[in-house]
Amino acid sequence: MDKMNFVEELRWRGMLHDIMPGTEELLKKGMASGYIGFDPTADSLHVGSLAQIMTLIHFQRAGHKPFALVGGATGMVGDPSGKSQERNLLSEDVLQLNLSGIQKQLEKFLDFDCGANSAQMVNNYDWFKNFTFLDFIREVGKHITVNYMMAKDSVKNRINGDTGMSFTEFTYQLVQGYDFYYLWKHYQCVLQMGGSDQWGNIVTGTELIRRKDAGEAYALTTQLIKKSDGAKFGKSEGGNIWLDPEKTSPYKFYQFWLNTSDEDAKTYIRIFTLFDRETIEMLEGEHNVAPHLRTLQKALAKDITIRTHGEVEYEKAIKSSEFLFGNTGIEFLNELNEAETLALFEGVPNFKVALSELAESINIVDLLGAKTAVFPSKGEAKKMIQGGGVAINKTKADALEAIFNASNLINDKFIVVQKGKKNYFLIIAE
Repeated sequence: MDKMNFVEELRWRGMLHDIMPGTEELLKKGMASGYIGFDPTADSLHVGSLAQIMTLIHFQRAGHKPFALVGGATGMVGDPSGKSQERNLLSEDVLQLNLSGIQKQLEKFLDFDCGANSAQMVNNYDWFKNFTFLDFIREVGKHITVNYMMAKDSVKNRINGDTGMSFTEFTYQLVQGYDFYYLWKHYQCVLQMGGSDQWGNIVTGTELIRRKDAGEAYALTTQLIKKSDGAKFGKSEGGNIWLDPEKTSPYKFYQFWLNTSDEDAKTYIRIFTLFDRETIEMLEGEHNVAPHLRTLQKALAKDITIRTHGEVEYEKAIKSSEFLFGNTGIEFLNELNEAETLALFEGVPNFKVALSELAESINIVDLLGAKTAVFPSKGEAKKMIQGGGVAINKTKADALEAIFNASNLINDKFIVVQKGKKNYFLIIAE
């Protein structure tokens, strides 16, 4: 089959930002190697890294060889681009842990075993750990002028800002530049890619290759992902949306994409899925006719949840949504473990009840109006129960004399209370 044109693919998807002249011609000549750097400050990537992962996926699908560079060395320094303050330096043990977590995730998206253009992971700590300071300033420092480094926006903004810039951070672009040089020399990597805030650092690498070895290398950057309302992409009220299911449950991950605004969904479906142009235009057409059905959001959330977490977790995420918003029975909770149950009810008011008290049975009015604060008072609880507005474990509770004990616990731990249809409360027996 004809391999797609990588740059064209990025262009129609709205991902391309800047490209160095000659890059497109180079990629048309045949298989090329290119890389993107990933920051190992945590043991998981988050959705903010997905645009870069997608860039590497398209690169590989176009027949090229993708390298994922994890910055074991640069993680010890910290990149000043777009940051207003210096970062904490990581210890070697923490870095090792982070690197193995990131590799596991990248293996879900890239093919590390497909012959000539298999993906490869490299760690810049391997070539920096024995590089002495004297060697570095002789081999790298003398090729790049301070004037050249000072002209970079990432440097200018910090030097003129309130906090200034340490020498450590000032040297960052030389360190990243040397990465490119090293990969160019030892792995024939001719292209570095990254978000548009990386342009200055990437070009320093091409400059070093030119000045040091009269070599040619290229640069390409992608658009930084923004939300149409100006808010930062990839964050929810609870912080980052991680790719690790232990840090962000697949249900919450699915909901994050499902809750995308219509305007953002049109952008994201191009960037974060592998649907072809025809499919996307068809989905957009369906969406425009009936936006309330959220066709784009559902297609986006499904595609990306399956690629990140697999089919089984996607099905569970759908059932979880149906459980909270629809008519799925209480039995569904038996399929979830404790962590998944708590993740499902994250943000729902929860109350603790002693197991010993439940063993002796508790009357429904006491349970909801005294032992817990589902209702502000027993009187309020009575009124709502009599009015038929209360369900316990998805069953309507309208008898004031009903009693509850340990046999009513789901997974020996939980009682689910609903006030009306939408207001959930979780009672946890301990």
